[in-house]
Amino acid sequence: MAASEEHDSPTEEPQPVVEEEETKTFKDLGVTDVLCEACDQLGWTKPTKIQIEAIPLALQGRDIIGLAETGSGKTGAFALPILNALLETPQRLFALVLTPTRELAFQISEQFEALGSSIGVQSAVIVGGIDSMSQSLALAKKPHIIIATPGRLIDHLENTKGFNLRALKYLVMDEADRILNMDFETEVDKILKVIPRDRKTFLFSATMTKKVQKLQRAALKNPVKCAVSSKYQTVEKLQQYYVFIPSKFKDTYLVYILNELAGNSFMIFCSTCNNTQRTALLLRNLGFTAIPLHGQMSQSKRLGSLNKFKAKARSILLATDVASRGLDIPHVDVVVNFDIPTHSKDYIHRVGRTARAGRSGKAITFVTQYDVELFQRIEHLIGKKLPVFPTQDDEVMMLTERVTEAQRFARMELREHGEKKKRSREDARDNDDTEGAIGVRNKVAGGKMKKRKGR
Repeated sequence: MAASEEHDSPTEEPQPVVEEEETKTFKDLGVTDVLCEACDQLGWTKPTKIQIEAIPLALQGRDIIGLAETGSGKTGAFALPILNALLETPQRLFALVLTPTRELAFQISEQFEALGSSIGVQSAVIVGGIDSMSQSLALAKKPHIIIATPGRLIDHLENTKGFNLRALKYLVMDEADRILNMDFETEVDKILKVIPRDRKTFLFSATMTKKVQKLQRAALKNPVKCAVSSKYQTVEKLQQYYVFIPSKFKDTYLVYILNELAGNSFMIFCSTCNNTQRTALLLRNLGFTAIPLHGQMSQSKRLGSLNKFKAKARSILLATDVASRGLDIPHVDVVVNFDIPTHSKDYIHRVGRTARAGRSGKAITFVTQYDVELFQRIEHLIGKKLPVFPTQDDEVMMLTERVTEAQRFARMELREHGEKKKRSREDARDNDDTEGAIGVRNKVAGGKMKKRKGR
């Protein structure tokens, strides 16, 4: 892709840059001293490839399309130029970063705060699942940087008095392919209409899809392409395996692999929220410290799960694809694709959670009799034939009885949880003190509120 550079490719030939990689520092790239110190404090000693390419161009005020695989330091590549420009011309509501998932928004905000702590940068995270009143108050204080998911931002642009982005200088779209895949297209169009045309735009994406190209034509002026890797690829230090198993023994094999590789931290990807919850309960019943993370959990629970896993209080995180993008958890040793991803590009993002920033890691994909075609697509995409992960089938079968028992408990707990949820929803709906509501409450609470009725 580097060859298909925009009009002025001579300036962006990546080859010579890579050779000098050893000697480059952030200062060489043109980053101011204050920010160089902040990078040192964060332990960023030398810039990554994408940073070496993107930062100098961004500091010249060019629009950028950054194509780089996950874990390549993309956040730094746009955060540093923005903070640099903010130091030169301080103003409120300076930059907007759009991200596809809430967790990624919080993570980017943490990096901005860490890099900008010495210069007093204020950022606000505007995402769904959190009370919008407190967000309106944060916006009223006019932070320098807004990190948002498109839906909730539109909400505030339409409903929060006095909030607009007419003075915006920078727009960043991180994981742009995913923003568009999640059907945020109309929201993105709306946002593009209400921000100034005279701005700098950075578009970062791990994969270049047709939608991203369309967006690039609409949002960027004469952009420069910084492609660190144009092929879909996984990191070299990642050992990838597959296990071919009958689908009814999936749980048993999972437990076997967790036992075999005990002592590592795991991230297990499931395809649905329900399966994530069920597998987490199953593993807990068997004494593993497993914790779920999926879209049906409240935002505070999602962040709680993530923080427990990051703090190593839990060694197994079960997640849907919510967590397959951008989350930087340094100590994931093994990624297990418990349910094979339907989009083969998601495979690259999932396994990109391990072997980050030069560390090594393992990825194991479960292939059942129904997943063969999907698995072949993944192999075709990454251009590798994956080896089989060695398993002792007789040892696996010895676990069957215990796993079956745990499955039964997990199903019961799920059912109870579902009923409880239903009940609490009814309770919440009837939280007014009309006579009808008290009647319903009596039914739900099994007559605990008799006194109330008698009044």
